[in-house]
Amino acid sequence: MAEPVIEVQELKRHFLGRTGALSTKRRVIEALKGVSFQVLKGELFGYLGPNGAGKTTTVKILTTLLAPSSGTAKVLGLDVFSQARAIRRRINFVFGGERGLYFRLSGWDNLRYFADLYFVPPAIQKRRIPHLLELVGLSSRAQDKVETYSRGMCQRLHIARGLINDPEVLFLDEPTIGLDPVAAFELRQVIKGIVKEGKTVFLTTHYMKEAEELCDRIAIINGGQIVALDTPSNLKQYARLVPVIEFTVEGMSERHLAKIREIPEIQAATLENVGMSQVLKVQSSRGSELIQPLMALFPELRFEGVKVREPTLEDAYIQLVGGKA
Repeated sequence: MAEPVIEVQELKRHFLGRTGALSTKRRVIEALKGVSFQVLKGELFGYLGPNGAGKTTTVKILTTLLAPSSGTAKVLGLDVFSQARAIRRRINFVFGGERGLYFRLSGWDNLRYFADLYFVPPAIQKRRIPHLLELVGLSSRAQDKVETYSRGMCQRLHIARGLINDPEVLFLDEPTIGLDPVAAFELRQVIKGIVKEGKTVFLTTHYMKEAEELCDRIAIINGGQIVALDTPSNLKQYARLVPVIEFTVEGMSERHLAKIREIPEIQAATLENVGMSQVLKVQSSRGSELIQPLMALFPELRFEGVKVREPTLEDAYIQLVGGKA
């Protein structure tokens, strides 16, 4: 079995926050409530959860940008608080978005600048920079200024920047956020190439299909606590016995959705816009038995179609983080 390169045990982090925008009273906000997990060497580990669940707080602690309130966190056997400097030389991180690059410099010059910051010797730079540009598919645009790059190209350059110090662990915080489908696909291929080269990757994402395609294991965090940790296929089995009913509907509001979530037999219910239509997704062990009662509950709505299907990783995720919330 591969050795763990990240070890987190009963990790907690709290902040002091105001009770209201104009209030002077403060309350303790628990961002992490005793999180524990391990990431193995060479693994692509997914860390998923809704906004405010504690993902970014965890990443900031593991990358030595934030101190924990209690518990332990080790990266490469080193404590993230007392041995932060030693860790920083051996890791790197990439955040989603275009910030962090120098747009008036070329892609090559950006990488050379960051290589100097990491004290990468010039002889190694000459080999590593062209290799990284080839890895992320930017060799032909290496001498062009970054201001001429597309958003997807900027994200690929971010990946190359994150590898410039040859890190043993690379943290990717929502790297495909805001990218079009083609650019996101290209970036996922780059991430797969990084793992093939033997890197350990810690990935946060909101995209379930991306997590299912890339990750060896996934931890789901909600409300500052790990609610599930397993392989994508095993997590899907969590929801296997709960069919998903999809209604194509017009005119549904949050009021209707709230009423559906009050039904005891429903484990989760979500509503999303798909093109010009709305799609209501309901998870219930009653399956197709629930179709007619639900449609009869809202005679004022127009139901245009319905189907029952097997659950996906996204459905399991919705159940685990509380689809009724």
